[in-house]
Amino acid sequence: MKVRILLTVALLAAAACSDPEPAAQNMPAESSPEIAAPAPPVAATTTAPPSEAGAPERVELAQAATGAADLEASPYQVGVHYQTLSPTQPTSSSPDQVEVAEFFMYSCVHCYNFEPFVEQWLTTKPDYVNFVRVPTVWNPLVRLHGQAFYTAEALGKGEEMHAPFFREMHVTGNYLETEAALAQFFARFGVDEQTFKSTFGSFAVHTKVQRADELTRRYRITGTPTVVVNGKYVTSASMAGGYEQLMDLIDRLAASERPQN
Repeated sequence: MKVRILLTVALLAAAACSDPEPAAQNMPAESSPEIAAPAPPVAATTTAPPSEAGAPERVELAQAATGAADLEASPYQVGVHYQTLSPTQPTSSSPDQVEVAEFFMYSCVHCYNFEPFVEQWLTTKPDYVNFVRVPTVWNPLVRLHGQAFYTAEALGKGEEMHAPFFREMHVTGNYLETEAALAQFFARFGVDEQTFKSTFGSFAVHTKVQRADELTRRYRITGTPTVVVNGKYVTSASMAGGYEQLMDLIDRLAASERPQN
């Protein structure tokens, strides 16, 4: 028993908050995004003929220009506080929304500490922002947890179980390192063992895990928590200067990407 516990702790230490093999190393050359400084923001033109709607279009253009100007005038600098992916990567959100994706690991203490800031931000985020969580799946243990994340999501219990999953690991000390341990944990939320197993092993859940792995590689995620705004901007608390600064930066980046129509 002592050997198994020590092995589990060692696995957690290896997984915690960083990728032992940076995703970019295994990416095909043709799909590997490069980190690059963005082109200077283009101000909304005033020479284009107005549409019949007139005022609404000008308002949307003005809002987009304001968001870009706000980012440019902010204390945050590209290459220091955030980076730009080139080319911009596709997102799963609708065209009228700005996607904010958090890459995380349940075993990462920094992700656990970041969660209260995310929860607070979710109560005030703009309607045009679509927030998604993406579990990294760098090794068998965190892949198991990613599979559990998508299992809870498939069962309609994603939000209900997300924070308790963090607490189970970082407060209770239950590392949920086996499928059996996960089944017992899910049972606390009204999920019977058969339902858990069938969902956990389903094609839909495995497909989402594979998609999470693909996104982690395409976005070149090497540590957690990392936030990607609209498939274009990559940042983290260590880059931004802290969790509060990170939330402010996310808002500014999202505003600069707000759709114009």
